[in-house]
Amino acid sequence: MDPSQIHPLFTRLQAARPQPTTELHYHSPFELLVAVILSAQATDKKVNEATERLFAVANTPQALLELGEEGLKDFIKTIGLYNTKAANLRKTCALLLERHGGAVPRDREALEALPGVGRKTANVILNTAFGEPTIAVDTHIFRVANRTGLAPGQTVRDVEDGLLAATPAEFRQDAHHWLILHGRYVCTARKPRCPDCPIHDLCEYPDKTR
Repeated sequence: MDPSQIHPLFTRLQAARPQPTTELHYHSPFELLVAVILSAQATDKKVNEATERLFAVANTPQALLELGEEGLKDFIKTIGLYNTKAANLRKTCALLLERHGGAVPRDREALEALPGVGRKTANVILNTAFGEPTIAVDTHIFRVANRTGLAPGQTVRDVEDGLLAATPAEFRQDAHHWLILHGRYVCTARKPRCPDCPIHDLCEYPDKTR
């Protein structure tokens, strides 16, 4: 995409959603961390349904550990891969207590050392919980970046690096949320809603719908 098109692209996305944020429900960095770990291969709606019940009784590392593995599974069994996620969450809680005094670290290396936390999850936590200008590339953002020509790349890391380089500093804080919401509701995978798209004329996708 021509650099001259990038600023208006983000200006329009900003106008469409002036205060974008995650659709996961949380009230603390720890709750967000749990929700993001649970959200892998699961919808935000399903995660929110589970965490509403879970956080009412356990919203700290210590409280979650005290549920026991089977107790935790009872709260998250409606979510895909819940056995693996329960094990990872318990290990993560133990490490948070052992290494970080029960707090979620504001450090990429420390976050990625937690079970169930990869680069994408770390980026979400750094951006949404701590206000860092990171961009977490999920399937929606990967599709939007490639389809529009904003930051094409063969791998998730290629797209992340491309987006960080292309996105003007003034938009970098919210770029992650604008792009994911645009991909989720407008630039959808099977049939993008091109006639309703605010960046229709800037997008380089050759097969726009009518």
